[in-house]
Amino acid sequence: MDYETACTRTRNIKKFYRSLFIFALFAVLIIPDDIFGEKMIHFRWFDSYIFLVIWGFIILTKAVKLFLFDSEWEKI
Repeated sequence: MDYETACTRTRNIKKFYRSLFIFALFAVLIIPDDIFGEKMIHFRWFDSYIFLVIWGFIILTKAVKLFLFDSEWEKI
């Protein structure tokens, strides 16, 4: 594996974990808001969890692309 491939792979993994962490932070803020009924956030999208579902699907797609379909670097 050459240096550029390793740098690109590492950068992509770091970006993936950063976006996963941000998703987890938002989920921790949104889900208890709906469970406990405090309703600190008054957006209609948050009531039906559509925002978290779409964002979760995007993160899942990134994970599949990064860890399953980008395994060429392991063969070198």
